[in-house]
Amino acid sequence: MNFSIPKSELCDYVTKQLNTFYPDKFIVKNEISQVIDITLDRLDFCFSHALNTRYNGINGTIFNHLYADHYVMFLWYLSSAVYKELNNSNISSKLYYLNKSLHGVDCMFDTKMPNIFLIFHGVGTMIGKAEYNDFFVILQGCTVGSHNGKYPVFGKGVALAANSSVIGDCKLGDRATVATRTTLFKKEIQNDHTAFVNFETGGLEIKHSKNCYAQQFFNIDLNNIDLNKI
Repeated sequence: MNFSIPKSELCDYVTKQLNTFYPDKFIVKNEISQVIDITLDRLDFCFSHALNTRYNGINGTIFNHLYADHYVMFLWYLSSAVYKELNNSNISSKLYYLNKSLHGVDCMFDTKMPNIFLIFHGVGTMIGKAEYNDFFVILQGCTVGSHNGKYPVFGKGVALAANSSVIGDCKLGDRATVATRTTLFKKEIQNDHTAFVNFETGGLEIKHSKNCYAQQFFNIDLNNIDLNKI
């Protein structure tokens, strides 16, 4: 992976952010350095499947700490690693809060995100504790939430376009897409279908789509992928 700053500087950078934003008695010292390798390995694996050359270039994957769409992913992976590897909910909470403050993205450190997913733009996006799958894409202004304790279930290659929402007992099949400004509540979307609002009638429509929206973000054919081999 190609870094904008050395790994040691990245650890110091995040540590200073946490201690500046949250100057309580629980000062962050060397905890970040203990999980930085695990975090960056996961980030590298994720970005290696991205099609965008800002993530995955000729010379390998890229992480730029000043590119917000990179940093939002990094902070989530880091918060998850701190929680899982160090069992430190205090620092995990700070990283979650930092991500929410900097990027407007609400995704808890114990949310079971897949190995391969991308958050683009992100501002105003709430990613609840649904059942996710690889090649998940979510944009700005989206909500994934529960109703009566039930969360959505997503297949592989699902994409949520800007300002869309999926709430409650929904099931979205492989390569399903929820279009801009579309809300799904207790709905089932089959494989290779797109849900969208007909702006002329105001009604929800679901139609088969030849190409899923998520495909444009990844360098692998989502129609012919065996997740067991990833």
